Parts: sequence; structure tokens; C-alpha cells
Amino acid sequence: MTDQSVTKAKRQRRPDDRPAEILAAALSVFAEKGFSQARMEDVAARAGLSKGALYLYFPDKVALLKALVQQAIGGQISLAAEMLAQLNGPVSPLVIHLAQILASRVQDTPFPYILKLVIAESQAHPEIGRFYLENVIRQAMPIIEALLARGIAAGEFREVNVPHAVKSLMGPFLLSALWRSVFEPLGAEAVDVRGLITQHVDIFLKGLRP
Repeated sequence: MTDQSVTKAKRQRRPDDRPAEILAAALSVFAEKGFSQARMEDVAARAGLSKGALYLYFPDKVALLKALVQQAIGGQISLAAEMLAQLNGPVSPLVIHLAQILASRVQDTPFPYILKLVIAESQAHPEIGRFYLENVIRQAMPIIEALLARGIAAGEFREVNVPHAVKSLMGPFLLSALWRSVFEPLGAEAVDVRGLITQHVDIFLKGLRP
């Protein structure tokens, strides 16, 4: 392929690449300046765009943060729903698998820093907190609740308060995310998210045995 062909191919791909590039730039700017101090022109400059071009994709900073949330976790929620719909057999292996997927999101992606932004900005910008509540918490929790309820109905798990059990299951994920985004940058030892979650899920599932 000639240099001209490579340049043309890059130019043809670029419009599709821009949203992801903009979101990466936004996360970098938000982490560096804080959400309140960050400006749309800062994000545009970091993404290599004009401010006007940025507004073609995102109308404001809140829209950027919502898109970051959706990018970080929205696809995983859909995947979990599909796995539940296709499940034919014991529940425990799927609980373990989903926990491993989420542990990877906490360990290997910017999700912890996005969660930190949501928590930090929800008082000043309640629409951000409501978006996370409606599109993450209220989408993901029923999936796990249905999974545990299925295990109880099949006799795989003992009778428990399912909503309480789901919140107990999710606690270490939130701890890991906040530890990585808040305390590790201040010098705390790095948390082994996968190791922590593997141990936690093992204890959790043994506690559910009839």
C-alpha cells in the first residue's frame, strides 16, 4: 500500500474514530483539571479538533461524561443480559464468569476514574448521578438478582434476601474501583482486583450453599 493509500484510509476511518478519540481526550482532561474546571475547548484541543467540530458530536461536558459511562460499562450489562437469557444449567459458573469480566473492567480500563467522576459530580450535576442510577445500577442489578433467584429456585442456593445478597456481592467491586482511583494515586499499595474478586466470589458462593 502506498503512502497516499495509507493517508486516504486513515482519512476515511477518522470520522468513525472521532467519538472514541474525543472520549479518551475528555477523560484525560477531566482527570487532569477536574470536571468543573474542564472546558469543552480543552477537550477539543486534546482531541485535535476545533471546538465547533467537538459540538457536532457532544453538546456539553455532561454529555461527554454520560458517554464515558456508557462506553465503560454499558456493553457489559448487555452482555450479562444475553448470557442470562442463554443460560442452561447451574448458576454459579455464570456468577464467576461475570465477576471476572467486571474485575477486568476495574483492573484494566478507566472505569474506576469514571466512577470517581460520577460520585464527585453528582451533587453539582444531579443529572449525572441519575444517568448512572438509571443506566447502570437499575439495569445491572436486576440481572444479578434474576440470576440469584434462579439459583434459589433450582435449589442451588439457599433462601436469602436477594437484593441484599446482590449488594453484598457488588461491594468489593466498588471498593476496588475507589481504591484504584482515589487511594492508589496517593501512594496506597495497588489492589489485586482479580485476586480480591476471585476470593470474594468463592466466599460468597459457599455462603449461598443450601
